[in-house]
Amino acid sequence: MKVRNSLKSAKTRDKNCRVVRRRGRVYVINKRNPRFKARQG
Repeated sequence: MKVRNSLKSAKTRDKNCRVVRRRGRVYVINKRNPRFKARQG
């Protein structure tokens, strides 16, 4: 999982990406292609 300043760049790479908020952190998750996992904060 990558930690990024801007999750918008991680979200636009693949159409299956979802932006999720968990425990005050923002995550990008992708069921089809798990290598796009990223978190912010």
